[in-house]
Amino acid sequence: MAHTWDRPQVAGLVLAAGGGRRLGGRPKALLEYRGRPLVENAVRVLRAGGCRSVHVVLGAAAQRVLRKADLAGCVVSVNADWEEGMGSSLRTGLASLTAAGGIPADAVLVSLVDQPGIGAAAVARVVAACDSASALVSAAYDGRRGHPVLFGASRWAAVAERASGDRGARDYLREHEKEITLVECGDVAEAYDIDTPEDLAHLE
Repeated sequence: MAHTWDRPQVAGLVLAAGGGRRLGGRPKALLEYRGRPLVENAVRVLRAGGCRSVHVVLGAAAQRVLRKADLAGCVVSVNADWEEGMGSSLRTGLASLTAAGGIPADAVLVSLVDQPGIGAAAVARVVAACDSASALVSAAYDGRRGHPVLFGASRWAAVAERASGDRGARDYLREHEKEITLVECGDVAEAYDIDTPEDLAHLE
């Protein structure tokens, strides 16, 4: 994809469709963090980390999220099949990136709404490691692969094809392990998830 910029253009994708089953059915996008819905934090982090456009996939309580959260300037998609798991949300997000009329991107950085310990510094490191439309970059924590993960545009179709159930891109990443550029982020981010009531302490 031809650009007048020197660096590849990276879009951000927030997967924020989860229903928070282990949180008593509280949609993760609406969990409060620093006085605002958690999904707003995820969007802010991607922008601050260098993502040129931000796509958000909603699912559980999507209309409530749209009413409560400020997602101005984002491309928002609603995954009607969100209960199938993260794979369907990843497919929805990748489809919104390739839809006509969007800002063209050479790569997408995928983040999860329930990881507020991963901030703009980690995003910026992963974005900086993107060198082409075939890039495959992942944050690492003490050498172990984690989020966020960046996929060059030439990989999107294959990633979508392999995304199923709650596995997201896990199968694709396992099959392409040797091609992944790992970027250590353990010194600037914490990769915990907000999955259980005990995890809510991280939001205080």
